[in-house]
Amino acid sequence: MFSGRAICATFLLAAQPSVVAAQSKLDSIQGLSEVVVLADRYREVIPSQRLSGEKLEALSSFSVADAIRYFSGVQIKDYGGIGGLKTVDIRSMGTNHLGVFYDGIQLGNAQNGQIDLGKFSLDNIEEISLYNGQKSEIFQPAKDFGSAGTVYLRTRRPRFAGSERTNLNAFFRTGSFDLVNPSVLWEQKITKNISSSLNAEYIYSSGKYPFRYRKVRPDKTVAWDTTAIRQNGDIHSFRLEGGVNGYTASGQWHAKTYFYDSEKGIPGAIVNNVWKRSQRQWDRSFFAQLSAKNIVPTPESCELLLNLKYANDWMRYLNPDTTLMYLDNAFRQQEVYASVASKYAILPSWDVNLSVDYQWNTLSSNLKNFAFPTRNTALAALATAFEWRRIKAQVSLLGTFVFENTQHGNRPADKQEYTPAAFLSYQPFERHSLNFRAFYKRIFRMPTFNDLYYTDIGNIKLLPEYTTQYNVGFMYDKIFSRGVVSQLSFRADAYYNEVTDKIIAVPKGNGQYRWLMMNLGYVEIRGVDASGQITWGLPAGVQVSASLSYTYQRAQDFSNPKDNDPVAGSYGGQIAYIPWHNGSAIVNTAWRSWDLNYSFIYVGERYHNSSNIRENHEQPWYTHDLTVGKTLRLRRGKAGLSAVMKISAEVNNVLNQYYDVVLNYPMPGRNFKVILKVAI
Repeated sequence: MFSGRAICATFLLAAQPSVVAAQSKLDSIQGLSEVVVLADRYREVIPSQRLSGEKLEALSSFSVADAIRYFSGVQIKDYGGIGGLKTVDIRSMGTNHLGVFYDGIQLGNAQNGQIDLGKFSLDNIEEISLYNGQKSEIFQPAKDFGSAGTVYLRTRRPRFAGSERTNLNAFFRTGSFDLVNPSVLWEQKITKNISSSLNAEYIYSSGKYPFRYRKVRPDKTVAWDTTAIRQNGDIHSFRLEGGVNGYTASGQWHAKTYFYDSEKGIPGAIVNNVWKRSQRQWDRSFFAQLSAKNIVPTPESCELLLNLKYANDWMRYLNPDTTLMYLDNAFRQQEVYASVASKYAILPSWDVNLSVDYQWNTLSSNLKNFAFPTRNTALAALATAFEWRRIKAQVSLLGTFVFENTQHGNRPADKQEYTPAAFLSYQPFERHSLNFRAFYKRIFRMPTFNDLYYTDIGNIKLLPEYTTQYNVGFMYDKIFSRGVVSQLSFRADAYYNEVTDKIIAVPKGNGQYRWLMMNLGYVEIRGVDASGQITWGLPAGVQVSASLSYTYQRAQDFSNPKDNDPVAGSYGGQIAYIPWHNGSAIVNTAWRSWDLNYSFIYVGERYHNSSNIRENHEQPWYTHDLTVGKTLRLRRGKAGLSAVMKISAEVNNVLNQYYDVVLNYPMPGRNFKVILKVAI
């Protein structure tokens, strides 16, 4: 039987003790009201953008996707309504290059590579963090090194005050579009070191909202201008999550199960005067995962991390409209994932880590002549991090090895890729929190199962899609002990990205539904991200905090040099749906038991095609949202219980602007929501 010492020695041969066990003690502390230390923050080379605690709760956001909109460098594709598909793109590299991690383990979708963030509620989320490049911590699974950008979702960990053993939070939302949304979170302290949580949520909405349908001809005359009601946007969904958290003398572990079941209408695009679609979609997702850190005794200089996961996802898509093409397709994908990571402290300021992951994916379908593919992926990451005076650096190399088999038809060749990354941070002044940082990363994404095998569309000869990233920037933080301003921070980054061998769909023949996936694309992206935060402590106990973010991007499509017509050519054009300018603002105000929150999002002009002509031009859009809340502390009853009740009212899109995030998918105008939260 292997001891922890033997396991670490197997992974990494290094030998000098240092104090690295303090983190497990910090992690075992329960009862902190706002901040819990969960990582070696002193080793973080490039800090993330974060939303957590009361600031996250105060946003007029219904899902995780709604909250992520406030980060700089992010583009959201939202197909409208509560149940509409919502995906995220970082720095214009494409949705499939973004890794989404749920409690430290990546959410997967081998079928099409897109994670619908609309499936994840904020009721059970404690913190959302966004990293460009990768999370700048080497003690992590190999998968964490494998994306061009990452979003980490951390769910709530139970905390109990004093002798309390039970926490109960109940939410109820109602409002526009016939919304009914109850949610309950139950947390139980089982033993001194073990606690559990259970979160259940139901959502119903008719999805019916008014929208404006307006078309202007090239000569600026109005072809039509009318208001209609969005149809077939209803959703019925149920989400159930359970978790068990445990602490040992040297570490911690966390187990989670997730179940999601929904039926929803797909309202479709408003084109050719067709106002109602009849497509339906059913989703049923389940996963169970376990993450364990230092649960076996190890030397002070060694840490071990184990991750396990099983996922099973089923989806059915129905298009009963025979005037288009009758479809009734069902897909089931399964995933098995295992990871072991070992970090060794060679010196107090020098760590090295080796991570080895294995992932198995399979996809089945009722499609005719479907390939029934199976993909085996092995990943190995070797990384090191060191500090010298006020310099921090991390270097990593990821090896990815992919082997595929199919039950029918040919299979693609096995693939092996090696991709490096390097991160550097320098603090020039010891007494001032000013940091300069830079990073380089090369990474790729594998073609999805749909890219390779979708009947009459897939192409098994596809190459991986590569990205190369360069980034330089700085960050400044200042905490004031006197005066009205209590905290000030600012960060800015300039970057250049390349996406090569981009996978695109091109027409195949004359049929509208005949397409072929090919490697043709090449995109260059230049941009600047900037964000700032400031906090004031005003007289009479008024607390105000404000956050601003801004992004400039020039993302040019250089895929086809022949398409360089000066009038309608796409060569060198801004790629679809990427604005040159976008930004956001959040202002939170608190006074006694009241809070008032304002948020603003602006997305500048853009085109829905790389051919940047007038017909493809999209006007800017912006929204203003307001939330006001009142917290009531209820007295203890005869049973000795106490409760906190908060009631909030939201007004979203205050100015009732009609806009599309994606062409012909109109978004809701002004809408309202009332939220009741009770915590016992």
